[in-house]
Amino acid sequence: MRRLQQFLAVAHRGHFTRAAEELHMSQSALSSSIRALERELGVALFERTTRTVLLTAAGRALHAHARQLVGDMAAAHAAVAEIAQVRAGTLAVGTVQTFVAVDLPALLARFHADHPAVEVHLREATSTELVDGLTGGDLDLAFVALDTDPLPPGPTVLRDYEEELVVVVARDHPLTGSACVALTDLAPFPFIDFEAGPGLQTTVAALFARADVQRRITFRIGDMTRLIELVRHGLGVAVVPEPIARTSDLTSLRITPRASRRLALVARSDAPTNPAARALLGLLPVRDGRDAPGRR
Repeated sequence: MRRLQQFLAVAHRGHFTRAAEELHMSQSALSSSIRALERELGVALFERTTRTVLLTAAGRALHAHARQLVGDMAAAHAAVAEIAQVRAGTLAVGTVQTFVAVDLPALLARFHADHPAVEVHLREATSTELVDGLTGGDLDLAFVALDTDPLPPGPTVLRDYEEELVVVVARDHPLTGSACVALTDLAPFPFIDFEAGPGLQTTVAALFARADVQRRITFRIGDMTRLIELVRHGLGVAVVPEPIARTSDLTSLRITPRASRRLALVARSDAPTNPAARALLGLLPVRDGRDAPGRR
């Protein structure tokens, strides 16, 4: 590429000395480079006279292609620089439906304000699907729920979150007067189960299994908004993350002993290669004092 740039300079100036001055190199070095290009191509590119330098037929054929190649390389350098400086490119983020440990819309709004030219793709799916998308290169970052099974090998946990789990009931439910409940207190009531793949569903199931409580599941639903509506109408009780309960108009009851679930922001490595992903990470608080799960 450097030799093509030198070739174009000589062709433009029609003179080795003036081209060398433009390129800030010696005339002998420029002449040597052009001779090396001619040897590589097996043809003479210039007719050299005492007064000027003219393109040969082969030189004219090369000229248009060289301009295109050098122009494309300059455009490629500019495009890479734009991405490196987070002035262009894309950012693909995945999240489970029930992730509320971080205000994701607010986070993405802040990112967009700082980097308006970066195109953000947000995908909502199960933890299993998100991990597959991450390892397959479709996602840069993913907010996943860590259920009873560990993450498969590969993803690295960059941030670790904990959410308290609570019971939600309708305002006129018999349990409304209680500040907290044991899981055994829920056995007599119909249960609405959130089923959207591994994550909250498996965490809640394991919670009741450890307490040796048999649930009477009357509704299985994969949409949290619909689950809240079913509870509001008195069709059952449910266990949800505390931030979700807090934003609803349902009665929230603490579980005793305290129940919680873990979530994480994961990537393919400790330092994502996409500059936009690194910029988004910079807007997130660092992990708190809890032990980090590390690479899984």
